[in-house]
Amino acid sequence: MRLTLFSAGALLFLSLLSRGSGLQTIVGQYGEVIEVPCNKGNAEDFYMIKWKYTKSDSSTGDLVVKSSGLNATITPDMDYNGRISLKPDFSLLITQAKLSDQKRYTCMVVMATDIFEYEVQVTIRKAPSPPTIANQATEMKIGTLTMLGECSTKDANPPAKITWLKNKIPLVNDDKVTKITSDVRTDKVTGLSSTFSKLEYAAVKGDLNAKFSCAVQHITLDLDLETAPVTFIITYPTEKVKLQVVSANLIKEGDNVTLKCKADGNPPPSSYSFHIKGKKMKVENSDNYTLTNVSRANTGEYKCSLVDNDAIADSVNITVMYLDIANVSKGRIIKNLDESFEATLVVNASGESEISWSKNNVKLSAPAKFDKLKYSDSGVYESVVSMAGLIRKASFELVVLGAPVINKLTKHRSNDGNFKVLKCEAEGSPKPTVQWSINGTNATESPYVDGRVTHTITIIPTVNLTVNCTVSNDLGQASKGLDVSTLFEEVTMDKQEDSNGQARVAVGVVIGVILAALAIGLIYWVYMKRTRQGSWKTAEKEDDTLEESKKLEENPCQKSEA
Repeated sequence: MRLTLFSAGALLFLSLLSRGSGLQTIVGQYGEVIEVPCNKGNAEDFYMIKWKYTKSDSSTGDLVVKSSGLNATITPDMDYNGRISLKPDFSLLITQAKLSDQKRYTCMVVMATDIFEYEVQVTIRKAPSPPTIANQATEMKIGTLTMLGECSTKDANPPAKITWLKNKIPLVNDDKVTKITSDVRTDKVTGLSSTFSKLEYAAVKGDLNAKFSCAVQHITLDLDLETAPVTFIITYPTEKVKLQVVSANLIKEGDNVTLKCKADGNPPPSSYSFHIKGKKMKVENSDNYTLTNVSRANTGEYKCSLVDNDAIADSVNITVMYLDIANVSKGRIIKNLDESFEATLVVNASGESEISWSKNNVKLSAPAKFDKLKYSDSGVYESVVSMAGLIRKASFELVVLGAPVINKLTKHRSNDGNFKVLKCEAEGSPKPTVQWSINGTNATESPYVDGRVTHTITIIPTVNLTVNCTVSNDLGQASKGLDVSTLFEEVTMDKQEDSNGQARVAVGVVIGVILAALAIGLIYWVYMKRTRQGSWKTAEKEDDTLEESKKLEENPCQKSEA
């Protein structure tokens, strides 16, 4: 009878256990407190609550039992010693979480009418350490797989993943250019995982200054953990050299020209050979060679090469610009008045040049060429020839000579009427000297410009006389005379001229009156003539009327018929 009742109770227990079971997963962090909830743990009519866990062999082990009205009893377990406790809602607390805590836990609640089991799967996670790169290489070789370094991250759960980057772009393993070998190692004590990744890489020239780094991805991380970028020296032999001219685009005589040889190898050569006009010159610890104060003789081909291999070379052609002037008119050139003259200038240049002329620092529109020289053509002439920054100048002084002549000799009375002013305008070169045949006062001379000069004196003549002006220079002289009267005679003549003028005015008035009278008489005569003609015509008409009246009286019948 007891066996039967026991069997019936067991069946009922299994039935209730199967009906109330469920599974929840929670994530705990390594080293922190894990709270495992117990569903139905807030029931007030429970008889007993028990926490247990499932071992790796599927057997179970008890952790803690709490009977109604009694304190909780913790089952001795070396793995959980001092690390477990119950909350008032019967949740299980596990402190200092370890990977061994990663298992399935069951909360069993026994009530008066039911038995309930609530299963919870606990997962423990641990964030990885920041990555580091060890065993770094110092340089890479073109086309050869080189172990650049080993990236590692430690103490993670689950294991972390490592990715290699070049210039922020992930590298993909192909076992040819890129070879990545990864390894995960588990700590026997903690159970945490460390990930190691080695990178072997075959560089190309384009990888010069490339930045390599490694990054860690993990489920606990929102962003990847990445190392600081690392660069590697890439070595490769020189295949080409380039010769450059470090100078202005146009090289002219007197310039310094620097030749610079650049190689595409890394590291570049420390010495080069420069081929200068057929001579091979070795330059050590430098990549350039300077030609100083070049001339047109330096025009030609220049070459640079490797010291130990003349076949790897490059060349450039250099053209030195030059500018010469020859057969130039220069010095002091003396010509006679009315002669022809043309300045000479021959330009020898490596390119097209520009020529400008000036006279006495005033720019001319055309070269100095004259068919018939004038005194005004005298002066200092300068030619400026320029090309590509080169400038050549030449100058000469043109002097036009001629015997003096007097262009004008004049006289007039001063404004106050007390003096006679005499002027002698002369022309010639060299500058003419002016002399008068009479001594005057206030002698003045105008500036000598374009071969012309004017000499002025004032005199008070007391008698009528002839004054001569004489001009002279090294080439000859000229003279001209001028009749000058006294001031008294000129005053008398002026008065006579005034009287004669008044008489002429009176005669003019009389003649005007006579002409006016004649005009009036003529008008009157024309008027009277027209009046008389009108009177004659009236009389003729009256006579005709009288005659007609007489005829009518004599022939009254005609009038009636009419």
